Amino acid sequence: MTSLLLAFRQLSDPAFLAPLLKAGLLAALAFGGLAWGAGWAVEHWLVGESWLGALVAALAGVLVLAMAIWLYLPVVLGLVGMFLDPVAAAVERHYYPGLPPAQGASLLAQARFGIGLGLRLLLLNLLALPLLIFAPPIGAVVFFVLATVALGHGTFEGVAQRRLDVLAARRLRRGHESAVLALGAVLAAMAMVPLLNLLVPVLGTAAMTHLLHRVERAGQSARAA
Repeated sequence: MTSLLLAFRQLSDPAFLAPLLKAGLLAALAFGGLAWGAGWAVEHWLVGESWLGALVAALAGVLVLAMAIWLYLPVVLGLVGMFLDPVAAAVERHYYPGLPPAQGASLLAQARFGIGLGLRLLLLNLLALPLLIFAPPIGAVVFFVLATVALGHGTFEGVAQRRLDVLAARRLRRGHESAVLALGAVLAAMAMVPLLNLLVPVLGTAAMTHLLHRVERAGQSARAA
């Protein structure tokens, strides 16, 4: 897809790297602390300090890390929402010079939207977690569907809110639902690949910025015709 290819080309832009590093570091610290805390609690409170305790603690740590992979996307989506503006602005400077300053929803509204998106996806992933444990193939399909909708809807609307109010961004997204979900599906597939998923929030922001301006230009051309 053109929008995603253009995003990959700009991946070395410093404006892309800073949000990814900040959000990735925060997520790593949070999940690392969770894994250590779970292992310590199991060892010292449940089975004591013995070889069995150490083994159970290690298994608990592995389980928590597996959950961290499952829950990584919603957490990072919520965090990267705070750093979305520099990525979208860098895309616009490079590919769409001459645009007026972005004057859409307030920064508070954009941050609230990003955090809300992350929390909703986190809740849905927690509800679907038993499927990952007891029926991994079904769990993977559920994760893919959830990620497609969340990444498609959330990232497009988050980008659009830089230049439109919340309701206008939603209307624009609904008017181009198939294109938004198609790009969301590609991003969701990337989110299921370890290490590659680290790039999804920033690449998704950049690609959706391209998609936003492409559909807006198409709409302007249609109205002028």
